[in-house]
Amino acid sequence: MSRSVAREIAFKLIFEYVFNKEEDNELLSEYLDENSAEAGYIQNVYHGVISHYDELCGIVKDKSVGFSFDRIFKVDLAILLVALYEIKYVESIPTKVSINEALNLAKAYSTEKSNKFINGILASVV
Repeated sequence: MSRSVAREIAFKLIFEYVFNKEEDNELLSEYLDENSAEAGYIQNVYHGVISHYDELCGIVKDKSVGFSFDRIFKVDLAILLVALYEIKYVESIPTKVSINEALNLAKAYSTEKSNKFINGILASVV
């Protein structure tokens, strides 16, 4: 399994967390059982985003000038949270890779305008 697939799994787990505000260790275990090669990365990002959730959301709030935080698409928020966590806390992943992968997730899961929004937020962070 590639890191991109693992990142997509982490994004899906975080997307679910954004809605429920609860860790879902059962769902996490299901994904880990199916994707054991990248289990460490998936767990690290999932638990890392959750433990830094308020901080990462604060960055999005600060950088999303002209957008109400509550109106940001949940898909875009989940993508941003994964990318911001990687940028801030996963030194082994180059920033450019985190940004590029976030934009790929946006192309696959979000709206046409989301790419520009996500790129703008991440560019203003780095």
